[in-house]
Amino acid sequence: MAKQQHDPRTDPDVPKGMSVELLKDLHLLTRDGQLNADARRKLKQIRHLVGLLRPALDDAMARAPEPLVVDCGAGKSYLGALLYELVLGPAGRGALVAIEARPELSEQAAARAARFGQARFSVATGAIADITLPRRPNVITALHACDTATDDALALAIAQAADHVAVVPCCQAEVARQLETSRPDDPAIGALFAHALHRRELGSHLTNVVRGLALEAHGYKVTVTELVGWEHSAKNELILGKRVNRYDKAARARLRAVLDRFGIEPAIVRELTARGLDPRAEPQPS
Repeated sequence: MAKQQHDPRTDPDVPKGMSVELLKDLHLLTRDGQLNADARRKLKQIRHLVGLLRPALDDAMARAPEPLVVDCGAGKSYLGALLYELVLGPAGRGALVAIEARPELSEQAAARAARFGQARFSVATGAIADITLPRRPNVITALHACDTATDDALALAIAQAADHVAVVPCCQAEVARQLETSRPDDPAIGALFAHALHRRELGSHLTNVVRGLALEAHGYKVTVTELVGWEHSAKNELILGKRVNRYDKAARARLRAVLDRFGIEPAIVRELTARGLDPRAEPQPS
């Protein structure tokens, strides 16, 4: 099908170079292309997100003639469609793979990519751990992948030695459940999660702390920042990782200390261990 005609806008709320027809298709603008309050808020967040990802994307474009970006738990593929439109499309090179377990959403994303001429945008349907990528990924993202799907994305990035990884975690209840049976020796630690509300909050925080440490253990330089008010979620923590070494011995020691003190074993630790990449283990000589 022929590519839809672009209708670029010059007002500051629409990202430069963005097709208004694509924004309408994504329901980020109204049908008549107007910017209501909700659309203005979402587009502001899009610009913020792309700005935070831009250094990783620019580095990927400099490193590889055909960089590969992988969006895990893609859902309706908002992020993938926008990254392609704003980065890969204008560059004329590189590919994006969106991984989504729900076939109906995969079909919608693939149909949209065809309508808008995004020829190097493909959709893989299935679990993140079961997908075979065409080559080593340069950038792996996961935006609001629920509960342990974020851990699947991180495990994929580490296992595939992706240059960059960026995740915005969503709901995460697993560690809170583990804390219910944790009996730490230090009463001060136990007091931190004696109540159910505090268990949920501390469990969410610990999950992301362990995720960052697991990345560091495998040689990633980690930055944690805010992704301000993305969509309708209060979950706005952005974890960015850039691979700079093979491993970090000190990070592995810190990770062991956190896990032992709180008596937890989050999904990212189990996932990596199952792949022979236990982030707690002392690194073996090459």
